[in-house]
Parts: sequence; structure tokens; C-alpha cells
Amino acid sequence: MAEKNAVVDLVWGGEEISKVIGRTPRVTFSLLEKGEIPAKKVGGRWVASRQKLIDFLVEAA
Repeated sequence: MAEKNAVVDLVWGGEEISKVIGRTPRVTFSLLEKGEIPAKKVGGRWVASRQKLIDFLVEAA
């Protein structure tokens, strides 16, 4: 069972997200705008959980 107070490793910004998922920033921003990547916009900046990005990639493979 996962600990309730586990630290969430957040990835801030589309360019950093692109590095995690191995895509170009241009492709990443397109996927973000279409809602195809598990991320949200906070204060005008994209943010995503590193673990959710990894889960998303594993699921898509």
C-alpha cells in the first residue's frame, strides 16, 4: 500500500515534459493542448506527475 504522504515528483513546463516522454517540444505541446498527456495547466504553465507520465508511456507501448 502506498504511503498517503508520498512526495509527488512534478515536472514543470512543456519542454521538461517533452524530455521525460522523449518527444520534441513541438509534438509535446500539441499533445498537451489536445489533452492526450496526463498534465494540467497551472498559472499558464504545464505541470505533470513524473509517475503519471511514465505510466502513460508504459500503457501506450
